[in-house]
Amino acid sequence: MCAQFPFLLAWFSLLYAPTISALWPQPLSYQHGTGVLWVAQDLAFSYSIANEDRLLNDNFVPWKFHPRNSNFEPASNASKVYLKSVVIQQNQTDSASILRPLAGEVNERYTISITTAGVAQITAISSIGILRALETFTQLFYKHSNDGSVYSPYAPVAIVDAPKFAHRGFNMDLARNYYPPSFILHTIDALAWNKFNRLHLHTTDAQSWPLDIPALPLLSEKGAYRTGLSYSPKQLSEIQEYGLYRGVEVFIEIDVPGHTSAIDLAYPGLITGYNVQPNWSTYAAEPPSGSLKLNSSAVYEFLGTLWKDLLPRVAPYSAYFHTGGDEVNANVYKLDETVRSNASEVLRPLLQEFVDYNHDYIRAAGMTPIVWEEMLLQWNLTLGKDVVVQAWQNDDAVAQTVAKGHKVLAGTNQYW
Repeated sequence: MCAQFPFLLAWFSLLYAPTISALWPQPLSYQHGTGVLWVAQDLAFSYSIANEDRLLNDNFVPWKFHPRNSNFEPASNASKVYLKSVVIQQNQTDSASILRPLAGEVNERYTISITTAGVAQITAISSIGILRALETFTQLFYKHSNDGSVYSPYAPVAIVDAPKFAHRGFNMDLARNYYPPSFILHTIDALAWNKFNRLHLHTTDAQSWPLDIPALPLLSEKGAYRTGLSYSPKQLSEIQEYGLYRGVEVFIEIDVPGHTSAIDLAYPGLITGYNVQPNWSTYAAEPPSGSLKLNSSAVYEFLGTLWKDLLPRVAPYSAYFHTGGDEVNANVYKLDETVRSNASEVLRPLLQEFVDYNHDYIRAAGMTPIVWEEMLLQWNLTLGKDVVVQAWQNDDAVAQTVAKGHKVLAGTNQYW
């Protein structure tokens, strides 16, 4: 299936090697021969899989793997050895958390063997491991340019594979850049082909609020870039469910208290320092400025309404929920009539209460909170031991977070 994404071909450094194959990511162990196996139209799998008839029908002709005008394909009119059977064996029963696991709870290890006689065996501990194996299995086969038949030039094959990292994630910003739901589904397909297992949707920010919250309807009605550029509860659940069945857990981020000025368009009075001009940079990392007030009962009422609406809808699909917390600007709270200070000793206890309030809701919904690194490293908040910290500024933040006893998502901007 990875073969359906042609840009991956550019990543291979040995394009012209005669034994090159389209396996990506590269397995822990891969041994193969040079025997040719053809796929019969009536090939059957001995494991119940949805859409099994499509597994080997989306292959490509590997032109880029070989020199121009080279005769790399097996003769399609010669005597053929066919792939006779594919036996898929799952060695353990899936745990109850298989569809929304915490990182590391699912064993994704798998093995693949294919004999020169055309017998294939796929073995894994979990159904997710089977899914990863099938992605690799499809990458062993190519389409023939003459008649469209499908073959593998690598028999016999022996593959052992398991992920190096328990969390292999991709962050998609839906607030600064609206993407149609269909585009997000295509992204999930690409992540599955590359054996990623998490999609982080950064759904709200200062620029827009494109997420429909029925209990707070004005948020997307006035906060989206325009009417229609928002995600309904039905669309959000479809996105999460689509990922779930492809081994990609889709989790949501609502970034608070900073990066929230879009809220002011819908519910004025909750935001301090809204769209200060021209010196917005005094109060925010980017325009338009604005942060949720830190000592306001109206803000807490708003957040309670938000969490009671949203969390029960997303909890069935993910074990995680991201509450943001990056780039909180201290100066903006000099403009907050409930605070009137930018001093750390004033703001820290207010931020602590704010984060605790939100995380209590996350845990009550059966999910694990995630925050950006500043909550731990800049503001030195006391976070629950379950809280995962996402580092984004440098590698030192990763080391500091681990030293403080927290799991860390490493996605520092040194690499993007």
